[in-house]
Amino acid sequence: MQTGLYLDYCATTPLHPRVLKAMQLGLERDFGNPSSMHLYGRKARQLVEEARNQVAAGIGSSPEEIIFTSGATESNNLALSGTLHQLAPKKNHLITTAIEHHAVLHCAEALEKDGFQLTILPVDASGLVSADDLLNSIQPDTGLISIMMVNNEIGTLQDLRPLTEIAHENGILFHTDAVQALPCLEVDVQSLGVDLLSLSGHKIYGPKGIGALYLKAGTALQPSFYGGSQENKLRPGTENVPGIIGLGTAMSLRTGNLASRRAHLQDLRETLIRGLKEINPGCSINGCAEQLSPHVISVSFQDTDGELLLFHLSQEAVAVSLGSACTSEDLEPSHVLSAIGLPPEQIAGTVRISLGEPTTPQEIERFLNILPAALKRAAVK
Repeated sequence: MQTGLYLDYCATTPLHPRVLKAMQLGLERDFGNPSSMHLYGRKARQLVEEARNQVAAGIGSSPEEIIFTSGATESNNLALSGTLHQLAPKKNHLITTAIEHHAVLHCAEALEKDGFQLTILPVDASGLVSADDLLNSIQPDTGLISIMMVNNEIGTLQDLRPLTEIAHENGILFHTDAVQALPCLEVDVQSLGVDLLSLSGHKIYGPKGIGALYLKAGTALQPSFYGGSQENKLRPGTENVPGIIGLGTAMSLRTGNLASRRAHLQDLRETLIRGLKEINPGCSINGCAEQLSPHVISVSFQDTDGELLLFHLSQEAVAVSLGSACTSEDLEPSHVLSAIGLPPEQIAGTVRISLGEPTTPQEIERFLNILPAALKRAAVK
């Protein structure tokens, strides 16, 4: 019996067996509350701090700068809302971009409704932000700039260092959503020059429901909610110990094979794009060819209904997406594809194929064998 073909690793990744094993110990044996003073609590606290060290090592930070959260959405919200509420009323202006994840954009829009000022920067046809546009958008009351590292729909990699330098030259904090950079790219907070960075467990073969916020030492935040003293009082509540163990293990595994994973994905990407162009010579690959994360391929097929294509591929047990999984039930055109200037008919024929560490050349070949018939059925008459 033919098994399914999973090519939607940007949406989520399978749990690595070593992550599962580590989490099982946290669930079954080391079940104590990390805030308890007895033996069981101290053991759980030790595991939480070991994971904090692993996450910190994976992004070049100090362990004290890692705040565990429920995922990147919470990390993004805490970064934006926590920073601006801490700096207000002196600094109440936020700058972000038109291609951010909705966890940033919707939070930014909510802040604007609460009286904060918001500037949304445009991007070019490749999804890149202009340093000049950023510089020109800065106001005396600008408190935070939030620009994602790798776009989750088109894979464009922003050159963040010049942008963080502009921010710091003007006394402004800088946040980045690095969720889609972590699967296969170097992420070092010192090299990037960021003050805050969001990450998620389930994009790097860890569990869902766990993430972290890097908060540079000396940067103050206002908590989003209140309770106990956990996570430096910035994320109160009993820690998700098994999830934290899983995140730490996943970060450690990621660091150990990053270069080979990136090379593997780049080879697969090149094979896939060659095949796509042979099958559909008029198709176009979206994003920046020179600055990208190799696991994300956004492809626009001419005269094709993307939703129908997705349906027919799903009938063959092939998993791809139209864009972000968080908006898969939203019939509105992709805000990312609109922002890079694609016309509606091209957006309508666009799908995202995302690769992972388990993806094989044989799976790429199988997908390319299935695709022509699905394209024919999804053709716009």
